[in-house]
Amino acid sequence: MTRKPVLIGLGALAGAGLLAVAGYALYATGMNQGMAMGGGSGAAPAASGAETLPQSIAQGEAATRRHISSGLKAGEIDPVTGRKILYYHDPMVPGNKFDKPAKSPFMDMMLVPVYADSGNGADGSQVSVSPRIQQNLGLRTADVVMGKLSPQVSAVGSIAWNEREQGLVQARATGFVERLLVRATLDRVAKGQPLAELYLPDWTAAQEEFLALRRMPGDGLAALVDSARQRMRQAGMDEALIARVASTGQAQPRITLVAPIGGVLTELLAREGMTVMAGSTLFRINGTASVWAHAEVPESLAALLRPGASVQASSPALPGSRFSGRLQALLPEVNASTRTRKARLELANPDGRLVPGMFVQMQFTDLLAEPALLVPSEALIQTGRRTVVLLAEAQGRFRPVDVETGRESAGQTEIRRGLQAGQRVVVSSQFLIDSEASLQGIEARLNAAPVEGSSGPAGPPMPASAGGKP
Repeated sequence: MTRKPVLIGLGALAGAGLLAVAGYALYATGMNQGMAMGGGSGAAPAASGAETLPQSIAQGEAATRRHISSGLKAGEIDPVTGRKILYYHDPMVPGNKFDKPAKSPFMDMMLVPVYADSGNGADGSQVSVSPRIQQNLGLRTADVVMGKLSPQVSAVGSIAWNEREQGLVQARATGFVERLLVRATLDRVAKGQPLAELYLPDWTAAQEEFLALRRMPGDGLAALVDSARQRMRQAGMDEALIARVASTGQAQPRITLVAPIGGVLTELLAREGMTVMAGSTLFRINGTASVWAHAEVPESLAALLRPGASVQASSPALPGSRFSGRLQALLPEVNASTRTRKARLELANPDGRLVPGMFVQMQFTDLLAEPALLVPSEALIQTGRRTVVLLAEAQGRFRPVDVETGRESAGQTEIRRGLQAGQRVVVSSQFLIDSEASLQGIEARLNAAPVEGSSGPAGPPMPASAGGKP
């Protein structure tokens, strides 16, 4: 009665074992067939169009067993193939190199030899694409050229008075404001327009002395008359007033103050009847022929600007109007919040339509640009940590290269390191080629050199980062 469960249990265990053996056999057969199809010399090319190793996985494992029995290792010539052995690797983990034939530490399989003419260049840093596949992919390349970028630098700012176009009117002696001819600030005035009439009693004594000396008879008085005239100049009288005193023979204690320039009256400190002291500022006038624009320029672009650079400005308040100007100075101040540098621009304002506080948008031209290596921006593969381009070489071979980029404008990017003028880079379908390069471990081999004289892995697998691949 007890034998039947035992027999049933033994049968179940045997069936499970048979199923496990059959499953593993099917898995191994499928893996070998899939690898042979992907890596055999007679198999169809990979989907990306890149050439793989000129041997199947099974052939590679057989070669490794033969190398073990013959005592061969990396750097020696395989007598059967007549090719130099570069290294051994696991096709499933291609980022690790081994200098001796052995069993893979990662998979239940033997390592596979990589020869010097295996289709990936002498150092395994290239991937090949046949001309037919290149045509099917629509692969395009472009030259690395030396040129100048024309970046578009724009800024926004506000209008302010041009402080270099200011005129001050002051009292030259103590007196009184008898009549005020302008009444409010921001009134427009013309050059030479009367502003106020002052009575200056302190000038009367100097003028009477001058007239008395001129009326005195006798010779030798010319020196005294000249001295009196000089004292009138020192008191603040101009030549026109002195000539009027001399021509009329009467003292002129009243003067009329006029505008030295045309513009807008921005400061009015005089009122009728008030007493003014010598040197007091009564009027301040700002010219309107040109105005300043205080702009905020990104600090990363400030190096492209130079004093005297041309600028075109427009304002939403004046649609359809454009104003020309030039960069007057880059001010030594950076806004810590917006990371912008202040720039002072001078804009022509012949009609006086630009007024302080008005918002303007500015576009800089005639920038300071230096020659640089340029490639199309679409040729760059951004990984987050690196920037990679695929370099097109002879006989349909392609190699990933790390580059250091600079400024970018109008579809062109500056290359500061990694390329030379005259080389060609891939500008389309580069992600497919880069994916194939990563699957073959090219990028990992570029980043991790093998450890010579060691039968173990050169280091942990280096995950490919270009093109966003695992």
